[in-house]
Amino acid sequence: MDGTKRSQINIGSKVLVVQKQHQRTGELTEGVVKRILTNSAQHPHGIKVMLENDIVGRVKEVK
Repeated sequence: MDGTKRSQINIGSKVLVVQKQHQRTGELTEGVVKRILTNSAQHPHGIKVMLENDIVGRVKEVK
């Protein structure tokens, strides 16, 4: 699943995110969702989340 719909992402979900500084390269970081930061139901670039290691990024894939 892609990460554009908030309903597909839950706290505790394992996801791949792209951090702001890696948007040009597309480098992905794997982690577990600690907080969902985007309030809207969907976002074209991915829902913004905070991982358990405090990394913030937009979800590109839900595992």
